[in-house]
Amino acid sequence: MSNDWLEVTVRATREQVEALEGWFFDAGALSVTLKDSDDDDDLAHAVLEPVPGEVRLWESVTLVGLFSRTTSLETLQSALHLSAALSGAVVPRFSVSALGDREWQRTWMENFKPMQFGARFWICPTEQAVPDEQAITLRLDPGLAFGTGNHATTAQCLSWLGRHSEASLTPFSGQQVIDYGCGSGVLAIAALLLGATQAWAVDIDEQALLATRSNAEQNGVTDRLQVGQPALVATMSADILMANILFKPLMELADSLADKVKAGGRLLLSGILEEQMDPLRLRYNANFKFEPSQIQDGWAMMTAIKR
Repeated sequence: MSNDWLEVTVRATREQVEALEGWFFDAGALSVTLKDSDDDDDLAHAVLEPVPGEVRLWESVTLVGLFSRTTSLETLQSALHLSAALSGAVVPRFSVSALGDREWQRTWMENFKPMQFGARFWICPTEQAVPDEQAITLRLDPGLAFGTGNHATTAQCLSWLGRHSEASLTPFSGQQVIDYGCGSGVLAIAALLLGATQAWAVDIDEQALLATRSNAEQNGVTDRLQVGQPALVATMSADILMANILFKPLMELADSLADKVKAGGRLLLSGILEEQMDPLRLRYNANFKFEPSQIQDGWAMMTAIKR
């Protein structure tokens, strides 16, 4: 298995998904796939982000964590047990399998097609034709960092950015943007292509930072994008801050994120379930006035204006 990516597979109920995702990422997973346990066609559905309109939280869910090819089986097993011990959880029953490069890339490309967000903004794989020559197109190929636009959490943020393209191809002209927990960097790059003056993309995952730099170069925005660990934006503030992460860090980082938004600026929170909206709103309410939220397949995106 040393020359292949390692996949760890666990079956769970929908109530167990959030805790198991945390278990995977704490153990070093590069990505986590959610699949319907009742669907036998694993290969066709083995994508990091489900297609739009697909039910996200089935009654019985299969989680698949992808781990680096540099991880040995022994190291992986130790990491999984340590991750469970640190959270006080019991190690679930899991299986480990190998995933070769060709299989991974083929699965991705079969499922990744051009996607439209708003009137004149598209995301399109590099090997496919641009659907609209008059629109803004972000070129993006599937990679190991989360964020292509297929998953509801990313799609809602992209739709918010793209909806402003109807009146202008550069609706964010003159604005500064922070993409906190950038993954592939897709949100920061989208904002720049739509006119933002400067963007900062930060993540604690080095794989995400590598993916973001590569995608920025592909789209010609490296001169306006700074990429790094969260310390990069420790003392700055922006007109728009997008945080497409998870409920727990959004709660823990509330004060810090609030400080990074200018007065009158906008905050986008995503990566959360519908039932997590109320406690999150209460946590941020002192600093922000919330706008109507968006919900898609049980996932929510919240937007707010800094008081």
